[in-house]
Amino acid sequence: MGRLQPPTPKQNPGLTAKPGIKHKEYPVKWLSALSFLLLSSVLPASPIVLVDDGQREVTLPGPAQRIVSLAPHITEVLFAAGAGDRIVGTVSYSDFPEAAKAIPLVGSYNQVNFERILAMNPDLIIGWYEGNSAETVEKLSLLKVPVYMSDPKTMDSISRNIRQFGVLTGTEAIADQAAAQYDARRAELQQANANKPPVKVFYQVWEDPLYTLAGGHFITDLYHLCGGVNVFGDLSEASPIVSVEAIVTRNPQVMLTGGHHGKRSIDNWKQKWETWGSMDAVKHNLMFFVDQDMYTRSTPRTVDAAEHLCGILDKARKVYYPQ
Repeated sequence: MGRLQPPTPKQNPGLTAKPGIKHKEYPVKWLSALSFLLLSSVLPASPIVLVDDGQREVTLPGPAQRIVSLAPHITEVLFAAGAGDRIVGTVSYSDFPEAAKAIPLVGSYNQVNFERILAMNPDLIIGWYEGNSAETVEKLSLLKVPVYMSDPKTMDSISRNIRQFGVLTGTEAIADQAAAQYDARRAELQQANANKPPVKVFYQVWEDPLYTLAGGHFITDLYHLCGGVNVFGDLSEASPIVSVEAIVTRNPQVMLTGGHHGKRSIDNWKQKWETWGSMDAVKHNLMFFVDQDMYTRSTPRTVDAAEHLCGILDKARKVYYPQ
């Protein structure tokens, strides 16, 4: 195709030259502006190149318009980044914000339907490096669709995900603002709790087997914002299985659990720990049900969880560090 040329305007009788009168240059300037707009409209968008959380280079020809999200936290972060309306498919438990509940499902985070994904004609798939099954991750690499793998293991990397999702979707202004607010609130909490005495915290994910959240999970950062210490923070795994004996030995001063979507009561949970009443948290009844999704999903709401936890730890300090 030949070079696009601006149209030649018809002679306007009202602009006929008169002797001794200098013409204004408005028509020339108008033509220049029109030429720029026409040429800009046919130029291809610059490609987007990013390195994802799996240290893979991801290239998109332009901002993504049709996204499949393969984890609840990914769906939530896309909404925070201003790209919730670009999600055409997601997985079960993608329930925040409210609008996420209306998005068609492609399965669960650990078992997805690839035929359904391809039928949605996505131009970007965002997977969960740690959570999606090895088979899913392998199959994703074979698709002829750009795949970004998300795996934020620190609160800093949550902020990074927000910003990068904005780049992937062309919503940088909204994403950068959301990340900046998230970072500012974290900084405020860090400063407010910097000189408070430490409190040892244990989080129970599941009962049988007994899972916790350890040093490889961002919740350790969340504790630090409030002057808390993860009793299993020395373990590099995100969610290891631990023994009751190991918990008793580490003697948490505060115990948390998410309640597993309401499948058990706080009283029932506390009763099961009464046998180990020598632990400080059990002895002083500093055992709390918390919002599991807010505390354990790597999204901007983790700073809300941190604010909530800071209140719990301040309550504990009145017991362990009375003035």
